[in-house]
Amino acid sequence: MEFKPDYRYFEKVLHNERPGRLPLYEHIIGVEVMEAIFDIQFAGLIEGGWSDILEYFRHYCRFFKEMTYDVVSYEVCITSILPESGAILGGKPGPIQTRSDFEEYPWDELPERYWMVAGPRFDALVATLPEGMKAVGGVGNGVFEISEDLVGLEYLPFIMAEDPELYDMLYKKIGDLMVTIWSEFLQRYADSFVGCRFGDDLGFKSSLLTNPATIRNQIIPQYKRVVDLVHSAGKPFLWHSCGCIFQIMEDVIAIGIDAKHSNEDAIAPFDKWIELYGDRIGLLGGFDMDFLCQKSPEEIFAAVVELGQRYRNTARGYALGSGNSIPDYIPPENYLAMVRGAQRIREIEIKQ
Repeated sequence: MEFKPDYRYFEKVLHNERPGRLPLYEHIIGVEVMEAIFDIQFAGLIEGGWSDILEYFRHYCRFFKEMTYDVVSYEVCITSILPESGAILGGKPGPIQTRSDFEEYPWDELPERYWMVAGPRFDALVATLPEGMKAVGGVGNGVFEISEDLVGLEYLPFIMAEDPELYDMLYKKIGDLMVTIWSEFLQRYADSFVGCRFGDDLGFKSSLLTNPATIRNQIIPQYKRVVDLVHSAGKPFLWHSCGCIFQIMEDVIAIGIDAKHSNEDAIAPFDKWIELYGDRIGLLGGFDMDFLCQKSPEEIFAAVVELGQRYRNTARGYALGSGNSIPDYIPPENYLAMVRGAQRIREIEIKQ
């Protein structure tokens, strides 16, 4: 039988309700993986004119449907349009190191720069969404990631120590930028998105990437502005963050996030996320990237069928997928084994 997607199954997960069918979810699937599975080349089309961009999204959306997703994940990142960007990757300072740098930075130009890139892409995405599907995503990057790109992770503490007022101004300005872009996004595309999200990696395996005070005093207040904006448009908000972030999870839940994605077995088993937060927010993922890289397709399929059923039964709202994303170094056959495992769970539930 041909798979008939229905975004409402995934919508229930975002509202922390059990859907009638187990949904799949990925934050990002590398286009290289899609190309390998489809045996076609289309990644370069995204840089072309309108007809090329439209063709890109025909392939992109078709992939999610053929892999039996109910929603298409897509975002355009703010960092992709920042002048002198790249500090988030490490190895160099960002363009803002002093108060004069902050004052001279072309903040007012950034929304227009964003929409020159993002507008045609979102338009093409909406035009090619298969029947029954909506998108999830929106304006990529969170508050901390943008600050990393504008300053640099290792340089942010210097501003915090030498000019605390500038440190606070920086995060408020980032919040202003995000609210401006998100407001336009919601006016244009809210009807085509089942939920909105951004990713903002606040931790690594053993701890937070910055001090808890910065997260609570500078970052989370800007989160709340975006979350409130998304809710005012009638959409649930999905937060993606990697790392050991248990120290600030309660603070983030308190501002009203509806669901959370990203987990790593080296930090905690997925069962712990369900135990601590599953009664309050939807939880997505469950299968560690290292597991998906290292195990055989047969081992992955068996584990996904076993553990996926458990997660589905112990969490309220659950969507199955990787704990992070599907980059080009995950073998396509291993990714497909995970998808087949989810499909097998659906078959089991139909027979019950």
